[in-house]
Formats: sequence, C-alpha cells, structure tokens
Amino acid sequence: MLYSYKELLKIEESRYNIEKKLKKKELFKVENGIYSTKEIVNPTLIYAKKYPNAIVTLDNAFYFYGLTDVIPDKCYLATKQKASVIKNKAIVQIFTTDELFEIGKTQVEIDGILVNMYDRERLLIELIRRKKQIPLDYYKEIINNYRDSIYKISMRKVEKYASKFNIEDHILDTIQLEVL
Repeated sequence: MLYSYKELLKIEESRYNIEKKLKKKELFKVENGIYSTKEIVNPTLIYAKKYPNAIVTLDNAFYFYGLTDVIPDKCYLATKQKASVIKNKAIVQIFTTDELFEIGKTQVEIDGILVNMYDRERLLIELIRRKKQIPLDYYKEIINNYRDSIYKISMRKVEKYASKFNIEDHILDTIQLEVL
C-alpha cells in the first residue's frame, strides 16, 4: 500500500511511530512524502500518488492496458496547462488545456491503488495526434494491439472525443485506415 505523509500520520498518529516502522522495515520511504509497505514499488504508482491531480497517459497507460510490452523509462503525466512545473527527470509532464484535460479521465486500480489514467479511447486519439513524434515500430505495435482489441473500444466515445479536439475527420479517417 502507498501512503502520503499526511495519510500515514493519521494512521500511525505520530512521527515517532512512523520512524519506528521505518527502522523495523515495516514501512519504506520510496519518494519524498511517499511511503510504502513494500520496498520496491512501480514508479508510475509513486508519481500518481505524489501528483494526485495529474493523469497517467501515453507510454505508461499504453503499457498498463497491454497495448505495448515496452516498459516505460519515464512516467508520462498530463496536467492542466497552468499547473506547476514538475521538476523531476523521471517524469514527462504534458500540459493540457482545461477544456481537454478531463476528457477520457478514469480511475484504474493497480496493485490496490486507484490511479487517474486516460481511457483507451482518449489514448487512441493521443496516439494518432502524436504519430509523427513516436518511433514507427512502437506506433505500429500499439496500433496492431488496438486492432486486436477493438472490441474493448467504444467508437462512440472516440467520435465524441475527436469532436472536442476539433480533429474529428483526421482522427476518424486514420482509425478507419489503421485500426478497423
């Protein structure tokens, strides 16, 4: 289980109790202000906990949904355009306009922890929007996996999301050609 310092303080009732559990290795400090009952924790979970207003996206979400077997070397987090800059080399922060930020946001459970993550439909749109920025073999792998799992995607949602991005025709044509 992952805890912020504030959450842990409510449970343990004092800093002394926290320090005692850290010394006994019943609790581990995995990042500034983030504690775990396990010594090794998936970095995506740590950053999702540390930045609760951010949304996990792109490589990390593709990996979580099984659209790629490439383990991300950085954590991709979407934040609102006016959010504070995250100063961490392990995180790629993607600033998103307020109007588009919540589109496709969902909560998924990973190792017992609820994580804000974009749904498959939003990720498909993001993949196609960033097609020229992504290595071709990686793009093809994800598109092929979308093709294999098309039954898990709501085309109605994709159409709805695409209209909000004002790129409906482009996205839908690309999906028609490459995914369906």
